Amino acid sequence: MLVDNTVGDMHTGEQYHNFFLTSRRDVAVRSRFQRMAMELLPRGADVLDFGAGTGIDARTYAAHGHRTFVYEPSASMREYLLTYCREELEQRTIVAIDSLRDCKVPAVTANFAVLNHFADHAELFDELSCIVPRGGFVLASMLNPFYLGDARYGWWLANVFHLIRQGHYAIPSESRIHRFTPRVVARAAEPYFQLEQRVPGGFGIATQLYMFLLFRRT
Repeated sequence: MLVDNTVGDMHTGEQYHNFFLTSRRDVAVRSRFQRMAMELLPRGADVLDFGAGTGIDARTYAAHGHRTFVYEPSASMREYLLTYCREELEQRTIVAIDSLRDCKVPAVTANFAVLNHFADHAELFDELSCIVPRGGFVLASMLNPFYLGDARYGWWLANVFHLIRQGHYAIPSESRIHRFTPRVVARAAEPYFQLEQRVPGGFGIATQLYMFLLFRRT
């Protein structure tokens, strides 16, 4: 499976890293995601950090006793990850891989809109089904298409119809970002994974920029 590696190269790994460690909103979002992931992970279980960026999440998982495989196709992100996680890589508590098939894990995490860089997720979930056993999970943080904070932008208003009718739209831009409703991603995950949980629920879906989707391997 090919993953677009131009997205991460729009900024240097250092710029990305510093931004996400200094943005109060993003630090809070990351903390919630990490907490949810570690509550789901069995004690001492391995995990794959898919689209690991500069290794911020991976270091947290490793520090809590989870050997973490990292897959990051962006050269600039990977370069910074190798520096930031040098000690963990030497100790093999973090393991860098070049292909998803290089690991077998009970859990996969994909934080901060990694899956929004895909036009379709069927091939990805098909591949993940080969490395995640039954009962395992995929936890993804995706951009929330229902977030009303984006309603001030013309591109959001121009695509509301597409969202309601098709459950998906893309914004022409250098970053190639797509927006999806949970049902569209859930349909792409079948028959290997079922959508088990969406966070936030209820009216919270209108106030949060990110939504967390938990898929269970069937």
